[in-house]
Amino acid sequence: MQSTPNIESLLPLLPENITKFAYEKVQQGKGLFGLVHKNISYDLLKTFLPQRKSETKPLSRKTLLELEKKRSKLVEVDWQDAEKGVYPVSILFDNPWQDFFRYYPELWIDMPQMWQRIQEKQFQNFSFEVDRESYPAYYLQNFHYQTEGYLSDMSANLYDLQVEILFNGSADAMRRRILAPLKEGLDKNTSDRQIKLLDVACGTGRTLRFLRATLPKASLYGVDLSTAYLRKANQLLSEIPGELPQLAQANGEELPYLDDYFHGVTSVFLFHELPPGARQEVINEAFRVTKPGGIFIICDSLQIGDIPELETMINNFPLQYHEPYYKDYITDNLAERLEKAGFENIQVENHFVSKYWIAHKPKNG
Repeated sequence: MQSTPNIESLLPLLPENITKFAYEKVQQGKGLFGLVHKNISYDLLKTFLPQRKSETKPLSRKTLLELEKKRSKLVEVDWQDAEKGVYPVSILFDNPWQDFFRYYPELWIDMPQMWQRIQEKQFQNFSFEVDRESYPAYYLQNFHYQTEGYLSDMSANLYDLQVEILFNGSADAMRRRILAPLKEGLDKNTSDRQIKLLDVACGTGRTLRFLRATLPKASLYGVDLSTAYLRKANQLLSEIPGELPQLAQANGEELPYLDDYFHGVTSVFLFHELPPGARQEVINEAFRVTKPGGIFIICDSLQIGDIPELETMINNFPLQYHEPYYKDYITDNLAERLEKAGFENIQVENHFVSKYWIAHKPKNG
């Protein structure tokens, strides 16, 4: 009995324009799905909590058009990087569909608890089964109002689906924007087998998955505070070829690695969920463990002043989701923090609703 061919075996057989068309249609489908889900859930929230007054401002037509323009540009840049060989075209189609279909009903099942949490303003609400003693106080939050915050297996199972819905199917495309500057910033005299890369707050391992596809011979490491998310990451990363990344439970403020150990360090969607002091400590630690001449890349949310047309959306975000440190984050000068730690040659980029800081450790250490 012959096995069903996978996407990697089919893509080389398809004309380039057909492959690009398929990718664009997948992105459009995910975007539409995200919008429909959010509209339905918002209507249900108004139905079940009619007394709750929305503090958010409606997005203008100009804002919506700008969002669509930025999303389309992101999709185009993502395709171009794959076409240029920065990473394989196949990872454009790497979506955890099985998990999405399996766990999507759980999003709706959890919503009554989320609505109750919103109504009662209880955002540090955890069951007795959750061990809270080994985590910093700032981490014990029901981020996005979700049950058990980031400290349960169900939260880990739902995370990738939730983030794809939040970003209208563009979360992975934004993650992949770290790959081109990372490859460009690595020392060309270092062989792929010698390269060591660390992803701080690796979550379910999506960024590590893309790093493995981009640099298949590199040694990959990931740290996260949540044991539940590390279990999920280990499950998902063990499904792909290549050496399994080394995962460890650790706080980004105290990385369990030697000085000058990694050629590159990345952190995706972490900094907006840290208080100011923790942001600086994570940056300091990233500097410590990065080799002289190495690179550190942060991917996170846009900030105030980046794209004026989207500022209403940025200000709405912490009102729609429980993000206690976001208001401080959107005015924080991370370039200044990076320089304070010792990084130099800092470049800043914006893609869709995300922002990137690409920082280099001086070659003299």
